[in-house]
Amino acid sequence: MTDKSNELEIMRHSLAHILAAAVKKMFPDAKLGMGPAIDNGFYYDFELPRSLIPEDLKTITSNMKKLIAGNAKFERYEMPADESLKKLENEPYKQELINDLQNKGETTVTFYKAGDFEDLCAGPHVESTKDLPPFKLTSIAGAYWKGSEENIMLQRVYGLAFSTQKELDDYIKMQEEAKKRDHRKLGKELDLFVFSELVGPGLPLFTPKGTIIIEELKKQVEKICREYGFQKVSTPALAKIDLYEISGHKQKFEDELFYVTSKYKQQHVLRPVICPHQTQLYASKPRSYRDLPIRYMESDKMYRAEKPGEIGGLNRVYAITVEDGHTFCRLDQVKNEIKGLVKIIKEFYSSLGMMEKFWVSISLRDPEHPEKYIGEQKDWEKSERILQEVSDELKLNGVRCEGEAALYGPKLDFQFKAVSGKEFAIPTIQLDFATPKRYGLTYTDENGQEATPVMVHRAILGSYERFLVLLLEHFAGAFPTWLSPVQVKILPIADRHNQYAEKIKEALGEIRTEVDDRTESIGKKIREAEMQKIPYMLVVGDKEVEENKVAVRAYSKGDLGSKTIEEFTKDLTNEIKEKTK
Repeated sequence: MTDKSNELEIMRHSLAHILAAAVKKMFPDAKLGMGPAIDNGFYYDFELPRSLIPEDLKTITSNMKKLIAGNAKFERYEMPADESLKKLENEPYKQELINDLQNKGETTVTFYKAGDFEDLCAGPHVESTKDLPPFKLTSIAGAYWKGSEENIMLQRVYGLAFSTQKELDDYIKMQEEAKKRDHRKLGKELDLFVFSELVGPGLPLFTPKGTIIIEELKKQVEKICREYGFQKVSTPALAKIDLYEISGHKQKFEDELFYVTSKYKQQHVLRPVICPHQTQLYASKPRSYRDLPIRYMESDKMYRAEKPGEIGGLNRVYAITVEDGHTFCRLDQVKNEIKGLVKIIKEFYSSLGMMEKFWVSISLRDPEHPEKYIGEQKDWEKSERILQEVSDELKLNGVRCEGEAALYGPKLDFQFKAVSGKEFAIPTIQLDFATPKRYGLTYTDENGQEATPVMVHRAILGSYERFLVLLLEHFAGAFPTWLSPVQVKILPIADRHNQYAEKIKEALGEIRTEVDDRTESIGKKIREAEMQKIPYMLVVGDKEVEENKVAVRAYSKGDLGSKTIEEFTKDLTNEIKEKTK
């Protein structure tokens, strides 16, 4: 964290302190929870005598500004933990925090005072309220105390804070734009996916249009991967629990496993990951060093029992359609394998116009918690060194991020920034020495000796559900032509032009085309096609029929002039093939 970002975090944390003071002024009997700084702002949790409403934010903001205008100093002092429990006898949540500290061996606690308000807090804070940055309270939400569903739900007030008013205004504007790009809103408007109460939450149903997008993505990623030697495989969604006990995933996903039992008392698990299945394809017969590398790819379902409160839209679902792949190779092949995967990622994301802004994380172990990982120390050191070398050789400028590694090995995680400003990490390359050893995978080396392969995991687009969220937010629903569910909408001006419209549709062949032959004005047809974000509209009337042409309109660009059917078909076919737009 840079000095500047640390300074901003301190200011945001100080604003949380002032927020608590303002709420206490409004509700003297309020019970205080916790109030940390977070990305882009701060929050504070409260137990209050009534539910807050959006209008309350104005009153709280006014109270905060009055406190800030008073130019109060933040004063720090310490107190024995036992004495502080008496001091906070009307603050049960603060008392619980003090008890937690005592259980860790702490005998004193820290308070901060600003004006008449003081709060249990480790700090640090700004020197005075005059040092606080521009802020805006944004929302009210429910939040379980300490994040546990077993605890009481408190009311959380969120706020934004930035160093300057311009940064705050720009962020608010970006958030407003993000609301327009909300995937749930766009998914409904564009008829891409639905949810059913009978099917259940977290189990999306994809419409014909939504399925087209997923199938096109599959075709594109599989086409690129085949060029680099990947072969498509298919494995079952069920497995014995033994499979995941060996890999270590049972322990990691213990609370997220779906168990399936038949009337014959057979028990299986819906897979939480795909990689263990693919190890068994490799293990199905003897392998020689000449056979390696062996590359498998698969797009299929896996299942995780997410917490009900975390299920929402396509971001967190129970049934996850993943694009997954694994390479089994020799140690001397690892670097070239990783470099090939970097090329695949760049090629795929270039086809979506998304390679302009990205950075790479070298995701490493948390050195303070080695128990979170499997594998041998020497293998971790070797794999982390290899990823650093690849980053250096390809000039990826990888940023080392401790604690972000996978269960079995370090990763190269590609972080992209969408048009909405949101950053996302989907493509990943993971180096794994541990899993092949756990499953006893071997090959015969050039000396006739038994050796263990290295396993390289890769995900190019991750899960199709989350990737669709990204695409909707990035493109605001206006997909590139090659990916759009409907690529062309033919708009006959009058009923007498319907037959010519059908002739055009037939001439367009495999291009995804619809004809709007409703008895509506051409203006309404164009407006509705624009709302559906159709890449191209072909308007046909008497003149077009007579000249055997079409009047071409492009989404958000307007009229592109008149073309023959052959010219338009050729141009569009090339555009789709080259994925230039």
